Amino acid sequence: MTNQATLAAPTAPTPGVLIASLLGCSILWASGFLFVKVSGEVHPFALAAMRGLVGATSLALWFAVMRKSVLPQGREWMSWLFLGAFNGWIPNVLLAYGLTQMGTASAAMIQASAPLIVAVLSHLLFAEERLSPRRMIGVVLGFVGMAILIGPAAFPDSGISPWGVLAMVGCSISYSCANLYVRFVRQADPSRLALGQQICSGIPATILALVVVGPSSFAAVPANLAPLIALGVIATAMPILFFMRLIRNAGPTRASMVGYLMPVWTAVLAVVFLGERIGPREMIGGAVVLTGVALVSLSGRRKAASS
Repeated sequence: MTNQATLAAPTAPTPGVLIASLLGCSILWASGFLFVKVSGEVHPFALAAMRGLVGATSLALWFAVMRKSVLPQGREWMSWLFLGAFNGWIPNVLLAYGLTQMGTASAAMIQASAPLIVAVLSHLLFAEERLSPRRMIGVVLGFVGMAILIGPAAFPDSGISPWGVLAMVGCSISYSCANLYVRFVRQADPSRLALGQQICSGIPATILALVVVGPSSFAAVPANLAPLIALGVIATAMPILFFMRLIRNAGPTRASMVGYLMPVWTAVLAVVFLGERIGPREMIGGAVVLTGVALVSLSGRRKAASS
């Protein structure tokens, strides 16, 4: 999620540190699905607003401790606005709505398809990102897994909400657009991108909630304050900082492994804390999606890993 040219000489982590970092970051991010689900009474716009505002406040406090400025520098605000939308309030609103329509584990598995979308669009946009035969197989596999997961939604008696599926697909597309945009960002400090993203996610989401729905959209916030704060701090600010450090020390290719672990932890949390059941279709579809994502992300990436 950042430009490698801006990263100072990294110190490669030991395998133990790398595994611990991947596990910790993926668990924190996966917990966001749990906190969103238990805050289901909160309107999606208000939930996105609270997530962004709490996340921004947490990161701003960290910047204050580090004695860094929180104000945008130069044209930095343009990146903040774009990432705040496509990596912030838009997917946050879609995720909040999607989780009111479908199970947590299935939603996470659909969101895990974002690297497949990035791979296809990168193939069309960047000459150096052409899909090799093996990566093309991964893309096809991934979309087969998506068909297994969301295909039954086309049938009215399936019990699967097509609107929930569309919301999660839209969430994946939004994240993909943000990832592609970062390719064009030059001289970007990853921690400042994280801060700006949260600021420009929370404020627009708040305005939208007040204009589109009205103050009543925040009526359920006091009763759900604890999970909302946890969503902003534990599942947003903390994993972003850890992820930026992981990119700096391990490189983007290894750091991307977080995306493979998230659906697994999300499924575990959903079963343990929400009492959800995962059927054979979800297990098979999720496994196929993750296999495709792994083939796409770990094949033919020597140049990215060494750059």
